[in-house]
Amino acid sequence: MTHAFEQQLSSMRQALRGLQDGHTDVAALCAAWRERGDLMAALPPRYLQVAEDLLGRLEAGSLFTEESCSFSQKDLTDSLDTWLDKAGQTLARP
Repeated sequence: MTHAFEQQLSSMRQALRGLQDGHTDVAALCAAWRERGDLMAALPPRYLQVAEDLLGRLEAGSLFTEESCSFSQKDLTDSLDTWLDKAGQTLARP
């Protein structure tokens, strides 16, 4: 994996931690993730589809004042965390 991709994954993870810790909001997380177009282009297309699905659900869920049965922010952020792990593994493969 190139140093640039490592930095981008780290930046995405920091944005996710910021949301999980309550230091930032969903809009900032989504913007930070969507700014990583070159990283997304380096991954198989399915990664972008999954990331966009999760980000879209986070955005929709943020419209509610409480956790909704269908939009658990914790479950979605856990899924984004798993996405980051798998993306890192995929980019590390020769």
